[in-house]
Amino acid sequence: MSLNNFLWKLFMSRVARKHGFVDPMVLFSRLVRFSQPSEVAAPTELLRATAVLHARGLVNSQAIQHNLDWVWPYWVKRQFDPKDESFVPRAFSLTHINLTHRTWTALGLPDSSETPLVDPRGLVTPFWDGWSIDGWIMREGEVVVPSHKKTAEQKLDIHQQGYAVITKIKDKNTELCINSRLLKIEQQKEVCYTSYQLDGPGSLVISIRPYNPEGISFIESIDILEDQAALLINNEHKIFFDRQWSKCLLSNYKNGDVVHRLEEDGEKKHVKCPVGLATAAIIFSNPIQEKLEVNVTAPLKADKQRKSYVVRDSSNKSVWTEALEKTPILRIPDEKFQHLYDVAVRTLFIHTVEDVFAGPFVYKRFWFRDAAFILNALLSLGMFDRVERRIQQFPARQKISGYFLSQEGEWDSNGEVLWLLERYSRLSHRRLEDEIYESALKGAQWIIKKRLRDNLNKPHSGLMPAGFSAEHFGPNDYYYWDSFWSMAGLSSASYLAEKAGDNKSADRFLGQSQQLKSCVEKSLQVVANRLGRLAIPASPYRRLDSAAVGSLVAGYPLQLDFQKNARLIDTVNYLMDHCLVEGGFFHDMSHSGVNPYLTLHMAQVLLMLDDPRYLDLMTAIARFSTDTGVWAEAMHPRTKGGCMGDCQHVWAAAEWVMMIHHCFIREEGEKLVLCSGIPEEWIKDEKMISLGPVRTRHGKLALDIVLSQDTIEICYTARWHAQKPEMEVRFTDDRLKDKKINLIEA
Repeated sequence: MSLNNFLWKLFMSRVARKHGFVDPMVLFSRLVRFSQPSEVAAPTELLRATAVLHARGLVNSQAIQHNLDWVWPYWVKRQFDPKDESFVPRAFSLTHINLTHRTWTALGLPDSSETPLVDPRGLVTPFWDGWSIDGWIMREGEVVVPSHKKTAEQKLDIHQQGYAVITKIKDKNTELCINSRLLKIEQQKEVCYTSYQLDGPGSLVISIRPYNPEGISFIESIDILEDQAALLINNEHKIFFDRQWSKCLLSNYKNGDVVHRLEEDGEKKHVKCPVGLATAAIIFSNPIQEKLEVNVTAPLKADKQRKSYVVRDSSNKSVWTEALEKTPILRIPDEKFQHLYDVAVRTLFIHTVEDVFAGPFVYKRFWFRDAAFILNALLSLGMFDRVERRIQQFPARQKISGYFLSQEGEWDSNGEVLWLLERYSRLSHRRLEDEIYESALKGAQWIIKKRLRDNLNKPHSGLMPAGFSAEHFGPNDYYYWDSFWSMAGLSSASYLAEKAGDNKSADRFLGQSQQLKSCVEKSLQVVANRLGRLAIPASPYRRLDSAAVGSLVAGYPLQLDFQKNARLIDTVNYLMDHCLVEGGFFHDMSHSGVNPYLTLHMAQVLLMLDDPRYLDLMTAIARFSTDTGVWAEAMHPRTKGGCMGDCQHVWAAAEWVMMIHHCFIREEGEKLVLCSGIPEEWIKDEKMISLGPVRTRHGKLALDIVLSQDTIEICYTARWHAQKPEMEVRFTDDRLKDKKINLIEA
């Protein structure tokens, strides 16, 4: 410890004790005793993100609970209502955070990194982490607010309009339809475009709200620009209306929510709010009670000089049709599974335009871990150019040591990058650029140097060091997850070196991978003796708990020769027996919710094992999806809303795509296994189902499958990289195993 650090800690301890606080140094020393000794206690980025989350939660605690007569977003209305199943007591909660309905949907385009949000009741947040726009019905002195409605109809229209979130609120004989989409107009300017359609008696109110689905987002000023039919928010962003309003009302925190002032005349043209809770209500009367439509345009790039916007084409269908033209087409009779697949493909496009993001809001940042799974799904879709552009960004994120850094103190990233590069090379059949290959070599050498010594005579001998787990496996530990990824990464580096003609490096990396595997095997034997069973816990020093789900990575996606051994079988059986809630994998660590992508990891392993329970897990996760067909990182088992992380979680979307692909076509070593995840329900009506072309390491392959009496006809179209691989038709559904199989090439 340096002298400066020692003096700083001494100073902190003395100041804390002087003022009657717990000594932070003593507290920290106690906390770290729960962890294995490690280089980094926690990644700085995670601490920073957590600080931002709780800073907003602290503001929420000051703004919301003593202003419950305001109109708040849907999650607040539910979570703060003691009569609601979403209710969370707040007694000792310093911060108030959305823990029950983190279920928003992003608006997006395949060539734009902008991701406006729509919450379950149609609240639109045009700007990242910004304020929102809400639509209400006003009728006979009564205000009908969507966030107060227990039920609403919401869907993601990906067919007629391209990509639009449509929310319908019904009250008596009046319906409000809110149709939101992201458009590009006039030299590719991006706008968040929302149509508010009122059908029935009443007036339409469009309100500017100082919050988003996470909580408070400050509005300090609002200006009415009548000559432009626009509002200027925070002296920065304008929103435009396509018709003149009947009345516009403004309020600030001192005077209360504008919802209580709707009967006033509305003479003010400007409002300032030092607290940051200014609100506005724009009222559109409907005296003849005909259908009323108001279109609101929010340009996503600030342009205070612009005085009008004209949207001539309010559909983005053509853009999406062109972008998806070469992706695999799925046709199955299960409408839910079909919709989830189609939405998941679009989710992957929206979040990989300029970088790889794990979500549209709180996870709109880069992790190598998420990127590996997301880009692997894009490879399966055949989006090689898109993946290549993202891979080209990797060397800039690599330290001089060879460490691929997205979060300090996590040791899985190098293995993930190397594995992904091998997948890219095999599936695309392209040569790696020299810069990427050199980066891969450095990455493999970093793993070799980072590994612990083999002769420590400890259960963690030869494994990767103790590290922080962003997969929320628990305190810092020697996680098998890190060692499995590193083992796979070294094997991938060997493949890449061999392809480059560097046989010396290829042999070295393969040898190092085998040494690491030997160390893992020895460690697992020690653990098996301690536990009295073969299941793989999260680390050599843990008992079995939900974090054991991380050890399944040895089977899916890595296929490290562990996939059909007794250890993997016992692990997945433990998780099935002890960790399911409402049919999905409930992760006790941090998430405290049902995790979609980890549930699908379990389903993938079961599918590898020819275990029909894979379909139960798929069905459960489909039930947990939102009305728009997306998931949060973890889902609340009671409210079915998100309780952890971002919504429209991209890793979850990637896993749904891969799960569907593997139901039809999956790689098992050098062999292709066909139809193992096809249930009888999909083909019993003797109608054709199909998927393709899906990309594999052997080339691209499309399947058409139809049941004709007692024969299952499987017609395939393929374009192989080299010779035709071995293909095996293997149904997991017992009801299909006695059918005759006719596999023919088109």
